[in-house]
Amino acid sequence: MDLQLTGKRALVTGSTSGLGEAIARRLAAEGASVVVHGRDEQRAVNVADAIRADGGSADIAVGDLATDAGAAIVAGAATARGPIDILVNNAGGYDPSGWAQAAPAAWARLYEVNVISGVRMIQHLVPGMRERGWGRVVQIGGGLAGQPTADQPHYTATLAARHNLAVSLARDLAGTGVTSNVVAPGAIMVDAVRDLLVRLAPTHGWGETPDEIERAATADWVPNDTGRFGRPDEIASAVAYLASPLASYISGATLRVDGGTVRSVQ
Repeated sequence: MDLQLTGKRALVTGSTSGLGEAIARRLAAEGASVVVHGRDEQRAVNVADAIRADGGSADIAVGDLATDAGAAIVAGAATARGPIDILVNNAGGYDPSGWAQAAPAAWARLYEVNVISGVRMIQHLVPGMRERGWGRVVQIGGGLAGQPTADQPHYTATLAARHNLAVSLARDLAGTGVTSNVVAPGAIMVDAVRDLLVRLAPTHGWGETPDEIERAATADWVPNDTGRFGRPDEIASAVAYLASPLASYISGATLRVDGGTVRSVQ
């Protein structure tokens, strides 16, 4: 399927590894010119070089989106070679602290990193999309936004805020040709998750081979209809679709890519 992204320019925040890198690579493979963002310049360069080696087009933007100044620097670098048509707000942090450990300051810091960072980029880049009459904004959220657990309450609250602001933005953009949506991943087998599962496998009795460990860990941690963890490319494919002209009738929606982890008809 041709997603008709040739000629579009996309900024993927937090794209020097993991889901963000997979999204940047997929958009580039579909013909978009991609801006790779991160706080480490060399890591951003490495991803951009890999995209170019595969025949894609990539630039970099380096900066900390948790500050006004850093976000302004990133927006300036991202638009230096042309306006941004597609904004993927992927950058964010994670803190496993529970209710007893997460002090109010930790809540405020995580909200700054996971929510306000994306708001900054929306406010920098969406006005241009509105003026041009075309654009895509995709928030990377998660199933915990609507199905929170007792653990990491501040993290799940930031996911809920990302979902909420995406719908509010969609209402604000009504009739402009710009859409706002959410992709909500389930448990995804990024490198850090794979390493964690291998370390925990002996104490949990999950087996020895990668397949055994994944099946057992899925059953214990994230039971779903597929019996496995997702892969970064599967999230990237969902983002690429929502970022494309083919998804012009989808706005204010949440696309769950979680193997059926969330048990809901909504």
